[in-house]
Amino acid sequence: MYKHIPNALTILRFLLVPVFVYMLFICPCPNSALISLIIFVVASLTDYVDGFLARRWKVISDFGKIMDPLADKLLVLTALIGLTWLEPFRLPLAIFIIILSREIGITILREVMQKKGIVVAADKLGKLKTVMQMLGIIFALAAMALLPDISSVMILGVRIWFWLVVVITVLSGLNYLKALFGKEA
Repeated sequence: MYKHIPNALTILRFLLVPVFVYMLFICPCPNSALISLIIFVVASLTDYVDGFLARRWKVISDFGKIMDPLADKLLVLTALIGLTWLEPFRLPLAIFIIILSREIGITILREVMQKKGIVVAADKLGKLKTVMQMLGIIFALAAMALLPDISSVMILGVRIWFWLVVVITVLSGLNYLKALFGKEA
């Protein structure tokens, strides 16, 4: 029974995304930013826990290899939409577009290759990308939720962080392509 827990956590992460969207973009309640932060942190922790448990219990599945990164992408991209369109950070649209393009491209390629029986799990650079994205989002959401006034220096710092994330995102995409086409040969 326990072998299904990692995949159940991945599914939970998918289910938390609409709740996160509602709290971040729609909910008129005064603590919506704090609740959004909590939902994002919980969802991010499920990413760590499901991977840890899958490796520890040796229950790594093709479902997990495909759906876990997809759940991460959905969660991260949703949060990045918020940081791009909502005050105070309003990340440059280019950050969102570059990250979105890489994620869509690699996800489609993953699906095509999986149908050919080729599955490439996320490597260390891909995991670093995810951690950097999640840490940046958690920091920005925490600032939105907990600080009454966010300085222009902090806004600049968050933007610089996400430009670094873009670099890692592109490099991890290239690394994924290299691993994928190396496997195909």
